[in-house]
Amino acid sequence: MKLLRHSLVARITASLLAISAMALISIVVTMTVAAGSRGDAAAINMAGSLRMNTYQIVNALQRYEQQPGAETRARVAELAERFEQRLASPELNDALPRTQDHALQHQHRQLQARWAEELAPQVARATGDVAPDALRETLDGLVAEIDAMVTLLEQNSESKIQLLSALQILFLALTAVVVVIALYDIRHNLVLPLRHLVVLAREAAHRNFDHRTRLAGNDELALLGRTFDAMAEELGASYAELEARVSSKKAELERSNRAMQVLHDGSRALFGGGNDLCASAAPMLRRLEQLLGIGPIRLSLHDFHDDREIPILATHSARRPEYCRDHTCHACLLDPQPLTLEDSEAGECLLLPVSVGDLMLGTLEVWHPGATPLPDSVKRLLNALADQLATAVYLQRRIEEQQQVTLMNERTIIARELHDSLAQSLSYLKMQVARLERMQEKGVPQESQAPVFDELRTGLDSAYRQLRELLTTFRLKLEGPGLASALRQTVAEFGERLETRIDLTVDLPPHLLNPNEEIHVLQVVRESLANVVKHANAHWAAVSVTFRAARLHVIVEDDGVGLEDDRSPPMHYGLVIMRDRAETLGGELTLRNRPGGGTRVELVFTPQTARLISQHVGKASRPAIATDHHGNRE
Repeated sequence: MKLLRHSLVARITASLLAISAMALISIVVTMTVAAGSRGDAAAINMAGSLRMNTYQIVNALQRYEQQPGAETRARVAELAERFEQRLASPELNDALPRTQDHALQHQHRQLQARWAEELAPQVARATGDVAPDALRETLDGLVAEIDAMVTLLEQNSESKIQLLSALQILFLALTAVVVVIALYDIRHNLVLPLRHLVVLAREAAHRNFDHRTRLAGNDELALLGRTFDAMAEELGASYAELEARVSSKKAELERSNRAMQVLHDGSRALFGGGNDLCASAAPMLRRLEQLLGIGPIRLSLHDFHDDREIPILATHSARRPEYCRDHTCHACLLDPQPLTLEDSEAGECLLLPVSVGDLMLGTLEVWHPGATPLPDSVKRLLNALADQLATAVYLQRRIEEQQQVTLMNERTIIARELHDSLAQSLSYLKMQVARLERMQEKGVPQESQAPVFDELRTGLDSAYRQLRELLTTFRLKLEGPGLASALRQTVAEFGERLETRIDLTVDLPPHLLNPNEEIHVLQVVRESLANVVKHANAHWAAVSVTFRAARLHVIVEDDGVGLEDDRSPPMHYGLVIMRDRAETLGGELTLRNRPGGGTRVELVFTPQTARLISQHVGKASRPAIATDHHGNRE
């Protein structure tokens, strides 16, 4: 109701209604006054005709005096009757005011009474006798009263016109007052508030929320202005809060980017710095502490044999870790203000798993102030750090395990080579020595012992040759990883001994053969080239090692004298060892003549590639799952 009383729309509507009402009243009054003035002119004319009629009666009486007769008498009677009719005519009576005490009514009644009581009888008597001069004087007096009546009629008509003019001026003045009030109200309560609202909207569009309309009143625009002021204040507060949040997020993002850069640089140090985890991880952890406002950080690794956690690395450490392996390294002791973990009793510890899949490698303790919880972005970065450390630790362990496996494979290969070659020769020599001892105990003649000595000499030569071959094989200086480097050195070595060119073709995918397969292939090639040097009398030789249709093809050929026929040559010690190697590889060794001359030795087998990580560990090597601050997986 209060808003309705002060409503701007209601006030403007009331002003329009007031102007319309005054216009309507003015029209009605004008029509009423105009209707009341209708017949005034006819009444004045009629009153004027009474005066003329009076003059006509006087003229007729004078004529009757000069020429008495029936015609002039009738003329006087006619004029008198006409005067009486005009005096009582409706035109004159309707124009008279309805108020009986009006001067015009009084004048009309007086004129009627005088005519009826005085003048009419005198005019009638004057036609019978000679009209005296007194009658003319009386008629002249009647004319004076008629003039007075005409004057009253004119004044009555003029008063109506003046009343109409006064009413028009009054309504015009009232209308002007209402219009001025309405314009003032519209200007101060509509135009100016709208201007303030437009300015507020324009300023808000330019992100200036400090402008206020400060409109007073209880109308619609004042209420709208106060609402806009409140909205601008809320928008300003919200915008300021959003700017603060954006600034905070920007700072947090910049910090996260710097932390990610630290993690990136740390990952390069972790995965490219060898096995020194402390020297690689400690600088990265200290930089992260400075960026994220956390610390200290302690890394412990799980011992699978004793089922315990072993502290490996701690930032802000006052002393070396208990199990430090390098006392020349000072990565943990570079902090100018060393702290202990007990200094953070007022803080909280975030425990993160260092794991690869389901394989638990250790834990990462991250201490932080307990007053403010860690943001989610920091937790994600710490989870990424834990995953990175887990990958580095896992790869370091796998590299150490692989190094051990490689060492054991090399030892196994050396033991097998010694067993298959030198050990058998020594065993044969031992048997010949035992035979010679028995012959000497029995007193066998020297001539019978000579073949045994020859066999011993031959066996020793063979054993020495095998030992030399083994030493040459294991002393090869590998210029690069894999079989190709060893084959190049072998081809160069036998090319010098053959004094001719030996072509080499190697087309293998990387990491195809395991060390055992590589040494067997290399020994087959060396034995074949040794036969070429000793027996073929060749001027050209070629070695080809290719991989086609999931099988490895090793071919050694020359242009020498070749075999006597395409059948395999008689079994001798070198060929026996080559066939044994082929059977060990699960392949097939063939020896035959080339169509253009010379010999072709071919070894074909399917490689069984040794894998660094077994299948179940390979499944566990998937990216670590991030955990939250409770250690739960997300």
